[in-house]
Amino acid sequence: MARSAHTRDRGQPFAVVLGTNEIASAIAVALHSKRISVVLSHDPFSPVIRRKMAFYDALFDDPVTLGGVTPIRVDSGFEILSNRESPSVLITELGLLDLIVIRRFEFLIDARMQHSQTTPDLRRLAGVAIGVGPGFVAGQNCDIAIETNPDRNARLMREGSTGGPERSAGRDRFVYASNPGRWRTAADIGFRTFKNFIVGHLDGIAVAAPFDGFLRGVVRDGVEVVAGARLLEIDPRGRRACWAGIDERGWTTGRAITQALSKFTVATIGARAALYVVK
Repeated sequence: MARSAHTRDRGQPFAVVLGTNEIASAIAVALHSKRISVVLSHDPFSPVIRRKMAFYDALFDDPVTLGGVTPIRVDSGFEILSNRESPSVLITELGLLDLIVIRRFEFLIDARMQHSQTTPDLRRLAGVAIGVGPGFVAGQNCDIAIETNPDRNARLMREGSTGGPERSAGRDRFVYASNPGRWRTAADIGFRTFKNFIVGHLDGIAVAAPFDGFLRGVVRDGVEVVAGARLLEIDPRGRRACWAGIDERGWTTGRAITQALSKFTVATIGARAALYVVK
């Protein structure tokens, strides 16, 4: 009798990471360093703005390398299974419902950093489910929650909830969409800009920089956004401005993920699947 992909696939451990932003990308690099293959699943409702710090642009076949890792774009379950023999970082527009029918994933990590969307219950969709950022409650919608608020960043939680959306002083760096529409811009990340400079247009309405600084992030030209989505970010720190590569927050969160897996995988979720301990 032929066996399904779920029962045949016992070799290379796989993780699904929801999100293609800078945090999700840093997590993918950390998992790859532990020889875990990763599939990054893009969420179209969460526009990525810090694109020089993320794998997101690889979806458009742009060359992207972070932490020495270059992702592979895949568009089908067959391509995912074809890359399962050695640790790799894959990136796809396939959603979670498309992915969970392909094979049993050992790890599921939601790093979409959603501030307003309803947080789904991820448990039992993989061997271990980890929620990163706002809206997660360990033991209710994930197995392990990881805090991302700056004063508690990378704190592991086996019970209790992560904090809500950040309300830090840096919030004024961002410009938000006042309405849904198509975003158009010719501005490049790292561009030196000034207060009231027109960075782009949302459905023909001009969107300006709130103050002087460097363009740390901006939605890719031509992307449809929802009302309230972040359109751009200005870094006012002058020479200390950072807009490319994995920053300290990303590295710290990535280390927290591998720490969580190494500490809790077998002891907490061992009965659900044939799991792997990260060493």
